[in-house]
Amino acid sequence: MRRIGVLMAVDENDPEAQRYIKAFLQGLHGLGWTQGRNVEIEYRWGAASVDRIRTYAAELVGLKPDVILAQTALVVAPLQRETSAVPIVFTQIVDPVESGFVASLAQPGGNLTGFTPFEFPTATKWLEILKEISPGVTRVATILNPIQSPQVKILRAIEAAAPSVGLRLTAAEVSDAAEMERAVDAFARESNGGLIVVPNAVTISHRELIISLAARHRLPAVYAYRYFVADGGLISYGPHFVDQYRQAAGYVDRILKGEKAADLPVQAPTKYELVVNLKTAKALGLEIPPNLLALADEVFE
Repeated sequence: MRRIGVLMAVDENDPEAQRYIKAFLQGLHGLGWTQGRNVEIEYRWGAASVDRIRTYAAELVGLKPDVILAQTALVVAPLQRETSAVPIVFTQIVDPVESGFVASLAQPGGNLTGFTPFEFPTATKWLEILKEISPGVTRVATILNPIQSPQVKILRAIEAAAPSVGLRLTAAEVSDAAEMERAVDAFARESNGGLIVVPNAVTISHRELIISLAARHRLPAVYAYRYFVADGGLISYGPHFVDQYRQAAGYVDRILKGEKAADLPVQAPTKYELVVNLKTAKALGLEIPPNLLALADEVFE
């Protein structure tokens, strides 16, 4: 009987996270691993709480699993402090090299490997989409979590590109729901604003609040992931994560069969998707440009 630890950054009741876990389990099952027969899986859910995640990281490592699946840098950082021996397969980490998690993408070199969601130039695409979908926008607030260094690099990429599309940037640094609400309320006091929501455990966990704040203040907002749009957000451009969790099962399988995380290259997304919510656009008084709509992979009506 082998043991897998799973530490997710978000809440257990998050439906998107449950989709990820379902895909991960399906991937494992297809490779011959079945819960209760030849593998035990220990789950922990961080609910975007730094303290809770730190506690669960120590707890999981103490169980001496054969491998750990870890979601986001908020989870991987405390796990890395707890162990340099237990193999860790991570997901949703931007720039794992700069974060100090791996030596290189091709040769991770330690006990961590996994999957990265996008490269920094993707952030400039969010700006372009915002300006195209709402030409009247002149100000943009970028909602991010500053305690994660890649978030700051994403902000710098957006800052560098903002003048070229005629946008003035405000950084909204948030670590919880209260800070998020204060930041958006303050930003919305002036007109012609829009939002870019940088993905992290905080914005993902509180996405319903962000979407409701955008609606309340009539702010067009661009997100990185499809499920923000499925929950009522305006538009998203980013990777398809369900596939990455199936791929993560493949890496877990290879580690359980004797391969080392150090030798498994970090993988980037193979597919990006553009998703639009026409109902939200209508509520904001926006008409999606036909050329943008033609490029959409999915449209919610």
